[in-house]
Amino acid sequence: MDARPHHIAHLDLDCFFVSVERVHDPSLNGVPAAVGGVGRRGVITSASYEARAFGVRSAMPTGRALQLCPHLRVVRGRHGEYGRISKRLTALLGDYAPVVEQASIDEMYLDLTGCERLYNGDLPGLMRTLKAVVKKEFSLPCTVALSSNKTVSKIATGVVKPDGLAVIPHGGEREFLAPLDISVIPGVGAKTEKELRKYDFHRILDLQRSTEETLVTLLGDHGRYIFRAANGRGSDRLEADWTRKSISTEETFGGDIADTAELQRRLFELTESVCYQTRRYGWRGRTVKLKMRYADFTTITRSVTLAEATADDKTVFDAAVRLFRRAYDTRKPLRLLGVGLTQFTAAAEETLSIFGTDEKRSTALSAVDRLKKKFGDDAIHTGAV
Repeated sequence: MDARPHHIAHLDLDCFFVSVERVHDPSLNGVPAAVGGVGRRGVITSASYEARAFGVRSAMPTGRALQLCPHLRVVRGRHGEYGRISKRLTALLGDYAPVVEQASIDEMYLDLTGCERLYNGDLPGLMRTLKAVVKKEFSLPCTVALSSNKTVSKIATGVVKPDGLAVIPHGGEREFLAPLDISVIPGVGAKTEKELRKYDFHRILDLQRSTEETLVTLLGDHGRYIFRAANGRGSDRLEADWTRKSISTEETFGGDIADTAELQRRLFELTESVCYQTRRYGWRGRTVKLKMRYADFTTITRSVTLAEATADDKTVFDAAVRLFRRAYDTRKPLRLLGVGLTQFTAAAEETLSIFGTDEKRSTALSAVDRLKKKFGDDAIHTGAV
């Protein structure tokens, strides 16, 4: 059983459809806007916060929305693009977390359990980074929350929207939830809410003061879930729609390079980076991949599967350089070089060595990783031999 503290992040794209339309049409910024069927027989699918202030909601007939907000800007939307953006974002988030679950077109969960060392113990800082990346890459606002499980993180994003950030420390879940209205709990619909209020359950604190047996008597098996959620318990396992399958890095040179020795030096630097990232995830890889792009943009990829999984710089480099020497046409300069690892297995967490039986090599690489973590990736290099 995994006894590690779990770190589950929830990322929610704020007014996703409207936000995408605002990228295409900045005149929609700051005004009540909605995506939906144009005309009074249409239906609203997404409404901006400015429109929500007038009572406009998704699933509302467009005619009713226009009655509530006569100056509402309604656009038909481009649903194919929403799906493409969502898919791209899910893949991008996979660069930051080993497991990503896409809960809906505008919601993703990230499992960051065991990644504390990867981010120097600053997972809250990673949350700020994710918001900045989404803004930079997609020009979209989002809200992010981090806690020990999916339920608390989802509730937290709902509380701090829009464009918010919340970090709920382990052990602080009940305190965070206590003052909130029972309606914020996922799964508390209108019928359940009405039933709970009938028995004077208005805040989550009221549910916390009750017992599981009482809620089961009132709500059946659903009461068991409500009791757990009210007390800050929820699933910490993701159903991965995206699991990171490879770690790779590449360099496009400032000028084309034809010198074989220089290319091999660059190849080793890339290998170092890949192996360092792999070790920090606690993984080993069996397949080494090489990518080369010539000056005329012809691109060649090669791969080799090793007898044993590894994250040792030298072992991976030896495999990569063999691929390089067999595939490289020395008459032609390269403009890009890349290397990667895939077919991952998890390294044993309780042991220092993740590179086979060479304990001295393992100890040396662990020391190198500690120095890189403290002083940066360029602070020390292992050497190619």
